[in-house]
Amino acid sequence: MRVEVPGDAYHRELVACQTACPVRTDARGYVRAIAEGRFEDAYLIARGPNPFASICGRICGAPCEANCRRGRVPRVDDDGSLVAHDKPVAIRALKRFVCERFGPEARPPDDVLAALRAHEPMIGAGPEELAALLRAGVAGRFVPANGESIAIIGAGPAGLSAAHDLALLGFRPIVYETEPVAAGMLAVGVPAYRLPRELIRREVAVIEALGVELRCGVTIGKDVSFAELRRRHAAVLIAVGAKASRGLGLPGEAGPRVYGGVDMLRAVALGESVDLGRRVLVIGGGNVAFDVARTVARQTALDVARTARRVDAGGKVLLASLESLDDMPADTLEILEGDEEGIERLNGWGPLEIQRSSDGAVTGVLVRRCTSVFDANRRFAPVFDDAERRVIDCDTVLLAVGQLPNLSFLRDGGTDVQELRPGWPKVDAKTLLTTAPNVFVAGDLAHGTRLLIDAVASGKAVARSIYEHLTRRTLIAEATTAHVVLPGYRRERGYEALRRGAVPTLEPEHRLTSQDTVVELGYDEAAARREAARCLDCGVAPVFDGARCVLCGGCVDVCPTQCLKLVALAELDGGDALASTVRAELGADVDLAENTAILKDEDRCIRCALCAMRCPTEAIAMERTTFCTTWRSA
Repeated sequence: MRVEVPGDAYHRELVACQTACPVRTDARGYVRAIAEGRFEDAYLIARGPNPFASICGRICGAPCEANCRRGRVPRVDDDGSLVAHDKPVAIRALKRFVCERFGPEARPPDDVLAALRAHEPMIGAGPEELAALLRAGVAGRFVPANGESIAIIGAGPAGLSAAHDLALLGFRPIVYETEPVAAGMLAVGVPAYRLPRELIRREVAVIEALGVELRCGVTIGKDVSFAELRRRHAAVLIAVGAKASRGLGLPGEAGPRVYGGVDMLRAVALGESVDLGRRVLVIGGGNVAFDVARTVARQTALDVARTARRVDAGGKVLLASLESLDDMPADTLEILEGDEEGIERLNGWGPLEIQRSSDGAVTGVLVRRCTSVFDANRRFAPVFDDAERRVIDCDTVLLAVGQLPNLSFLRDGGTDVQELRPGWPKVDAKTLLTTAPNVFVAGDLAHGTRLLIDAVASGKAVARSIYEHLTRRTLIAEATTAHVVLPGYRRERGYEALRRGAVPTLEPEHRLTSQDTVVELGYDEAAARREAARCLDCGVAPVFDGARCVLCGGCVDVCPTQCLKLVALAELDGGDALASTVRAELGADVDLAENTAILKDEDRCIRCALCAMRCPTEAIAMERTTFCTTWRSA
């Protein structure tokens, strides 16, 4: 039997949600705090490492949920048969629940910061980065910068996250944003029905309260040159993101009523008029494509309401993608809600030509059947059947097939920023420094288009890199691990049988009344505590004392998920790691046939503590592993 001996990172890897988060948010900590009714503690844990906690509570791609161990536990039906694996805890929606009660949505920025500064993490609450950094400065373990000004181009999540941390590190960040509002694509790319604009303003206000200066409506290369920025500031951070729509180069693409998807989203967000027809085709299969399609559905509904043209029921919105329904990269929730709102999906079609009439008006798009999108290694390699073609009738086409950055401002003062490929700068992966002195990048420019939380992580990483580069000091985060025995540990009654609770949403017939009508309503307190109770509390684990164990097998018998097994050492194949462990514990001359191991399947363990309660010799204890972060500069 093949087994794996846990390594040094064993305990951290058990908390799979935190491991998956790019900023290492202790999701387990705040979810368990919600289950216990400690809502403010939950908010402070969530907000500590993430300046966009409230926004992430609405729109984060939630890699923590994808890695949640609850989703790996076998689920048994009422008759005892294995039917499927369980679903992960709704971590994102739980974050929204506590942010609405104790975040900037509920109190002024200074009150949020005061609570963060005063917060002392409780046992098991995990690292609280903001307060830890502030306390380190007060205690003299961390030497702040001398107030040098740092220019940040772009007020998106990467730029503002960098500004947030740079202010904490003793710099004076000045953020230049070409749009009239801050937050980048959060404000002009994410539709208001998913992310309320007032929430964005309040989240950004907390960052400003730290001393960050925002200069919106300033375009680098027009209002101020890149060369001038480099003269004014100690360092420059480019965090402009990939905001330009990518075209496909199709015949008929150039001309009226063919738009980039993100361009349309920006226009709607800023209240600009968009010339949309009555039959709109969106090309693309990702989240942006669905944002575009669902925004168009609302816009056409509003146009109909304004003009009282109700005969054609508000027009039609179609979405064509190369991918089949199963392979679409968009989130399942986006697809389901799009279906509910009347978006007509046309899966498995690739565009060949945008057809126009003699006067230049769009009449349709010629497409061909796509039989597969990826090769055996899941690389993008579409295969088409040219024998199967059709024309999709439409009068407007919106392309949502990818985005590109615009770095044209580098022509004046940034020619020493070398490109890796056209439009993308060459970047040191560790320091995020470009080939130009004191010029850094973050966000999409550093790692390509990813999730919001990846942009936040990138902004935080570059802030530390700038600190080390300019001060010539190293900023060290020291993690301390503690193991705490939990006598009398118990779980909520029936927690193992709880099914994931759907996040309430507005009924489809009421969603299209406004671009600002929020679709997701969120949990109430009862639903939030119930959902939080599903968390397996992976930081807790049964610990076995071999000296006390009498091999009675009671723990194996009582385990509801059959995650424990008693096996003779001679039956195990664990390689050199197992052999070394056995010799270290039992001696070099140990007879494997005379000794027994207790095996534990972590993906099945639900932390119920029945094994500890059943053990007649108290050889099993429930133990919590906690991680605390302290800071110092050297």
